[in-house]
Amino acid sequence: MDKDIKREIILDNYQNPINKGLVDDKSYILKNTNNDSCIDNIDMMMKIEDDKVVDIVFDGEACAICTSATSIIIKTLIGKSVSEVEEIIKNYQNMINEEEYDKDILGELNVYDEIYMQPNRKTCALLPSRAVINIIKEYENK
Repeated sequence: MDKDIKREIILDNYQNPINKGLVDDKSYILKNTNNDSCIDNIDMMMKIEDDKVVDIVFDGEACAICTSATSIIIKTLIGKSVSEVEEIIKNYQNMINEEEYDKDILGELNVYDEIYMQPNRKTCALLPSRAVINIIKEYENK
């Protein structure tokens, strides 16, 4: 993917993040995640029905990488089954950590395929995926 296109996608998702704002609905699972080394601190809420992600929202204060990654992850995961979500997140985290991954299932998340070149930004990109994992764990343990 062209660097200018990557930058445009990241900037658009930072300036106009999807589903920003929490909801007052007990059917959502809420998890907080933060980065000890910067301002990133997000709350993510996910609604799962019949093993399918039907909605995800978030709020908090975060840098451009964290906010845009959260927005893109939300767009990517809504409508997917829990097993698909787990596979996407596993591949996303592998990409960020320079491990083997399937780029074909990541879609727009591929904009972060070179984030490893900025090690201090890896945590920013990984933060929303950690929230997703914690939500899925809680869902599976219910």
